[in-house]
Amino acid sequence: MVQELGYLKETPSQTAGPYVHIGLTPNFCDINGFYEADLGSTMVNDKTLGERITVTGRVFDGAGALVRDAVIEIWQPDSTGLYNSPSEMRGAADPNFTGWGRCPTRADDGVFSFETIKPGRVPFKDGRRMAPHITFWIVARGINIGLHTRMYFPEEVEANSADPLLLRIEHRERVDTLIAAREGQTYTFDIRLQGDRETVFLDI
Repeated sequence: MVQELGYLKETPSQTAGPYVHIGLTPNFCDINGFYEADLGSTMVNDKTLGERITVTGRVFDGAGALVRDAVIEIWQPDSTGLYNSPSEMRGAADPNFTGWGRCPTRADDGVFSFETIKPGRVPFKDGRRMAPHITFWIVARGINIGLHTRMYFPEEVEANSADPLLLRIEHRERVDTLIAAREGQTYTFDIRLQGDRETVFLDI
């Protein structure tokens, strides 16, 4: 007699829930005593090399309303284009730069903000150099899988025009959703989850 196989059913997907910012940034939410500071809250110190910049923005849902309980993480290379990672084989990254940051959106105005440095250029998988950029990861209630995108710099016109990833965006009018606005040393990068001017998200 042939044995019947019991196949497991796929479990339903789970959203991040309404408490993701509490679990990831407890000090921000006035839950103290676990960490001296929330992980990822500081990326630079007084010895970090490179051009200091502030990256700020807000997250909007499909109806244009602020998402006030999102968590944003960013990854980037140092000012010379090297990552602070064990898998970095091209050289030694700046030891005074973490290359990774985490920040929740504020409940009152929905703003996130990072104090960091302008990143250097890194090679694409085929060797072409990509334009300077910062990788973003966004999670909030209602988002089943964290969303990935990138922020590029408006003054890097020539590098942006030849960037291998930006060149792959079929609808060219959407490239602008990945370009920050600059005022002095502050870059504003608003993220739109759906609707008009929806940000380009990456399937990685």
